[in-house]
Amino acid sequence: MVGWSSWLGWVSGIPSCAQFLAYQVEGLVLINNPDANLGALWQIGLLLFAFLFVTFGFNIFLSHKLPLAEGIILVLHVLAFFAYLIVFWVMADVGSAKNVFTEFSNGGGWSSQGVSCLVGLVTPIWCFIGPDAGAHMSEELRDASRVLPKAMMWATVINGALGCVMIISFCFAAGDNLDGILNTGTGIPVVQLLYNVTNSKAGTSVLIVVLLILQYFSAITTIASSSRQTWAFARDRGFPFSEWLSRVDPRWDVPVNSLLLCLVVSLILGAINFGSETALDAIMSVSNSALLFSYIMCIGCIRLKRWRGQPLLPRRFDLGRWGAPLNDAALAFLIVAFIFSFFPEDVNPDAPDMNWAIVIWGAMWVLAGAYYYLSGSKKYVSPGSLVKNM
Repeated sequence: MVGWSSWLGWVSGIPSCAQFLAYQVEGLVLINNPDANLGALWQIGLLLFAFLFVTFGFNIFLSHKLPLAEGIILVLHVLAFFAYLIVFWVMADVGSAKNVFTEFSNGGGWSSQGVSCLVGLVTPIWCFIGPDAGAHMSEELRDASRVLPKAMMWATVINGALGCVMIISFCFAAGDNLDGILNTGTGIPVVQLLYNVTNSKAGTSVLIVVLLILQYFSAITTIASSSRQTWAFARDRGFPFSEWLSRVDPRWDVPVNSLLLCLVVSLILGAINFGSETALDAIMSVSNSALLFSYIMCIGCIRLKRWRGQPLLPRRFDLGRWGAPLNDAALAFLIVAFIFSFFPEDVNPDAPDMNWAIVIWGAMWVLAGAYYYLSGSKKYVSPGSLVKNM
């Protein structure tokens, strides 16, 4: 259950990254040429497919350059943060603190502001989800049992702090024109905001290109994590055709077959974009719901062992006496976020604007259940059965 759900969550994150890239390209074109005939569903869909092929190609043919690229992107990430911050703080006509911190908008027509806020969690959660990424690359890390947990926690703390600073700066820079920026004709609010602040097409283009580069490598690393997870789960015989999926071609030294499966699934999910303007919400919701479910199951099992007073597995990283209350807080938040990940954006959506995440999620359960009862239960090797108590 956890393996299939986590796999779907990561794989569905790939077309989400590609779609963000497509929309950023659209915004970049429209800010420089407002009369351009761009923005139709089929155009965004083709751009999405193009980015999928390019990013998967990098993971197959240039995978040995990934550590170097990640180091360079880390530096660019920090520099870009300060570049955006300086632009917002220095060049924008900032709004009032009262407007930023006390005024709220119920854009979906929900019964209360609280429900609207919970429904709106989909995008920020998707941007912040995936701390388990490193775990899926752990077999390629040195001293993973010590380094990886610390890296996961520090990444969450640092990026969370930077994200809070950036979103507050964004709201201040937007001033009283937040609705106009959110409903911009470019399709990407940050593109419109940068243009409003800088009043320069060249300056806006440079900053958006930097964002494109960061998002491009975000897609590449998402693919890397997804493919390694696919390979590891296939090695445990959790998938149909596991022998083929777990094969590693010595010429490339990466699980090419697993990468191809991720590409096919990404193309299928990305095809939803040809029929609905809200496809991005559905794909992000699938990614959120599937990953959140896997987190709930894993943390829930640990919490159950703590409640029963059973010993945990041998480990080199421990939360100590804070473990139980942190597990409780995490489960409370995850369950709420999981439920609202299936909500549509508006109260009364038409069929194309529905949140189709539940359909995709349900189809995954049908496939997983059918495989398990037909043959998977006889073949699957639980990783837990391989853990040796030291």
